[in-house]
Amino acid sequence: MRYFKFIFFSLITVLPALAHSQTATDSVLTLQQCIDIAIKNNLDVKKSELQMQTTHVNFNQARENMLPSINGQVDHSINSGRGIDPSTNTYVNQSFKQGNYSLSSDLTVFSGLQNLNNIKQTSLAYQAGKMDFQQAKDQVTINVITAYLTVLDNTELLNQVKTQLVVSKKQVERLEILEKEGANKLPSDLYDLKGTYGDNQVTVVNTANTLKTSKLNLLQIMNIPYKETITLQPINADELAKQTPNSADQVYDIALNQLAYVKAATLRRQSAEKGVSAARGSLLPTISLFGGISTNYSSAAQIAGQNISYYDQFKNNYGTQVGVSLRVPILNYFQNRNKVALAKIQLQNNIYVEQTTKVQLKQNVEQAYLNMTSAYERYNALVEQVKAYTESFRTAEIRFNAGVLTSVDFVVAKNNLDRANFNLINARYDCYIYNKILDYYQGKLAL
Repeated sequence: MRYFKFIFFSLITVLPALAHSQTATDSVLTLQQCIDIAIKNNLDVKKSELQMQTTHVNFNQARENMLPSINGQVDHSINSGRGIDPSTNTYVNQSFKQGNYSLSSDLTVFSGLQNLNNIKQTSLAYQAGKMDFQQAKDQVTINVITAYLTVLDNTELLNQVKTQLVVSKKQVERLEILEKEGANKLPSDLYDLKGTYGDNQVTVVNTANTLKTSKLNLLQIMNIPYKETITLQPINADELAKQTPNSADQVYDIALNQLAYVKAATLRRQSAEKGVSAARGSLLPTISLFGGISTNYSSAAQIAGQNISYYDQFKNNYGTQVGVSLRVPILNYFQNRNKVALAKIQLQNNIYVEQTTKVQLKQNVEQAYLNMTSAYERYNALVEQVKAYTESFRTAEIRFNAGVLTSVDFVVAKNNLDRANFNLINARYDCYIYNKILDYYQGKLAL
């Protein structure tokens, strides 16, 4: 009995949680939620983050190269036969054990400023890595926005074609009644309207499939399983057809200072400049300080015929050393000069990449701005066209119902209005998409 009570109360506890989970899954997704999910799940973003972490580790290592090196060493050996006794530095012919203990340190004082330039180089590379990470997130964001709006666009189109289907169905039903009553003047009118109704049914099927495909594309970008019943929060229609206040040149100037991948290209060029300076430092002498302490032990060590204890040898054989080292590169297979040459080539390559990035940015901004202005002009023209065709269809429907307009003319009027509504919906979302692309170039993907 207690067991069944436990199950009963467990179900009472768990079911609300399951219901909440189901509700969360079936809830309406906002654009921001889609972006957050996509950024969290996108593998390119994750790889970019790992690359950024790698450049951070390289930066830390470059700074830590300024620290002194400290090394300890312990050597133990068993010798047999003829060998040198470390306690007397003379040859002996016997078996003995020996041990050497040392602690040494080395500090580079000057190496042609290689370490300082390496720190600056890796620091700039790390900043470029952060810009790459931001660019990866920005790219996912703009992809999600475009896919999200495509879903909303197709959703609105589906609603529009369903409305058209209802209008066609009512007209067919009306003519069927007239046909039964013998009041239909032209039998062809009924078949013309049935044909239009069939066209509208096919359009509904095609538009529904297009909507499913756009949802699939969005969910693939978000890297989550496909769910046909997913619902997206619509965007205020008044926000869709706004035009950016900045000109193409203004957008480009802002993009040069705000866009992540442009900053990354500039930082990599600056990093390559420091790489050349670091490579040139290898042609200069290196000055370093060194020091160490050491001691040793030998089982063959004796005094007055008595073996010296391990502790006494460890204490009495203690020695220290300090010094300055000067290393001058004279000839090392021209490796250092080739390093400088390769660093210069890398610098020139990064200069070309930076220039190419700016040229492509200029072209992309000009194209996006042209697309935006064209979409905005098209939208304004379509607004007037829809108004005109709406009135034209209203008049045609009245005349057709009155029997003074042929079915062909009625179908033409209906198709004109349907096409205009389709185009207006597409133009409205095109305006928003192109404006968001321009916002992306300006580094302000505000939602």
